[in-house]
Amino acid sequence: MLMQNLIPPGDSVPHPKGLATNKVGTLAGAVLSTASVAPAYALTASIGLIVAAVGLKMPALIIAGFIPMFLAAYAYRELNSDTPDCGASFTWSTKAFGPYVGWMCGWGAVISVIIVLANLAAIAVEFLYLFLGRLTNSVFLMDLAGNRPVNIATTLMFIAIAAWISSRGITTSERVQYILVGFQMVVLLIFAVAALRHVSAGTAPVSLDFSLDWFNPFTGLAVGAFVIGLMGSVFAFWGWDTALTLGEESKDPKRTPGRAGLLCILSVLVTYLLVATAAMMFAGVGTTGLGLGNPVNSENVFGAIAEPVLGHWGGLLLFLAIFISSCASLQATFLPASRAMLAMGSYRAFPAKLATVHPKYKVPSFATAVAAIIAGVFYTVVSTLSERVLFDMIAALGIMICWYYGITAFACVWYFRKQLFTSARNIAFKFLFPLVGGAMLLIVFVISVIESFDPEIGSGASIGGIGLVFFLGFGVLAFGGVLMVIMKQRHPDFFRGETLPRSIAAEPVAETSPMAG
Repeated sequence: MLMQNLIPPGDSVPHPKGLATNKVGTLAGAVLSTASVAPAYALTASIGLIVAAVGLKMPALIIAGFIPMFLAAYAYRELNSDTPDCGASFTWSTKAFGPYVGWMCGWGAVISVIIVLANLAAIAVEFLYLFLGRLTNSVFLMDLAGNRPVNIATTLMFIAIAAWISSRGITTSERVQYILVGFQMVVLLIFAVAALRHVSAGTAPVSLDFSLDWFNPFTGLAVGAFVIGLMGSVFAFWGWDTALTLGEESKDPKRTPGRAGLLCILSVLVTYLLVATAAMMFAGVGTTGLGLGNPVNSENVFGAIAEPVLGHWGGLLLFLAIFISSCASLQATFLPASRAMLAMGSYRAFPAKLATVHPKYKVPSFATAVAAIIAGVFYTVVSTLSERVLFDMIAALGIMICWYYGITAFACVWYFRKQLFTSARNIAFKFLFPLVGGAMLLIVFVISVIESFDPEIGSGASIGGIGLVFFLGFGVLAFGGVLMVIMKQRHPDFFRGETLPRSIAAEPVAETSPMAG
């Protein structure tokens, strides 16, 4: 029998939801967040998109994508220090801006994570058959990933397996991820070193000379190209906030999640710059052959350059690393998906059934199952609309990510408005960092939505002449508005502010000197 915890009406303090406590430390949180980011998969999936937009400026776009994420991370850290809650963006934005903004922010967080579950499972399938085909030298096996019925069936199987593991408890997820994340990071380092050795030895097909100008986002970039590339870069960093959804399960709920998120995003930045720069110096950004700008390679850059860099067996190792990376992220991404749904069910923003927690494993098993079903149905439907659905989904996810990260950053500024100028620390971390990060994300969101009308932004697929990316991105967000109206009729107590009222962080109490009076 499942245990259910609901927030009693009028209780503004996050109520225990039945999750396991005192389980996740800083390193474990950083590992789980890194698993969600999936560095090996994110690089092979996004490098082509970024290079197609900005060419040699790819490192600059990686840094540009890092900046708003890094600034937003401080907003998450400050909000978590005040209110550790597995609802994260949903809970904090509701407290700051009220139920309507909070619901839409929560919807963006939930649906984007569910969509990426489908994306991750699909890329795992692609690399599974690629790895098996290369291992056995079988063209038949390599082509199975492109067989739509086989692809869909295998993708659904991967989603089901990952959901089952996620339902076994947070400790099980933690142990699995230490192995998976460690393996992919080591292989990526080996790849970068090997590529640079080819460049220095003159055995690379291009052998570009290193230039600091590659890292400067303020020169040589058109605004449209910058934004398109930034969408891919933002996607590549997404997932670092997984640790923040585990606040109630952390050993030090007010400090550990924030530290874990920052540790994750900084380590991922270093990894990305090293590997992406090495790949670019090795293969160049041309549109033919092994060039990173070749449209044939755009969805899977490592699929083209792994063997030229590492040889046959080394290439197989990289394919295995990407397969493991996508599997690790698939499993880890169920954590924020299920916990966001748990929180919204607990506060009655979603059906209360989603607040059920397994009595033995202390995880939201019902929400995990729902996320798996929706992800499976979504992938099955969308894969019939576009043969390059992964490319469209990545571009669309950039829109959703900017949406809910941006709202959360602004929520930090508004929620702490009585504290903003009480210290230099608050000016930086509760005001300037969140405000600038939120503004950057808002600008990218608006331009991305406008650009997404053009089918050429994604795979070229369209509905009524409008790009599929628009429907997968802004269209899905807008659909959330319709669901919100339905939920308001079914659960008006949340929208009346009874289960999660608006609030404001209190002004800090001045400390009294022990020498006083």
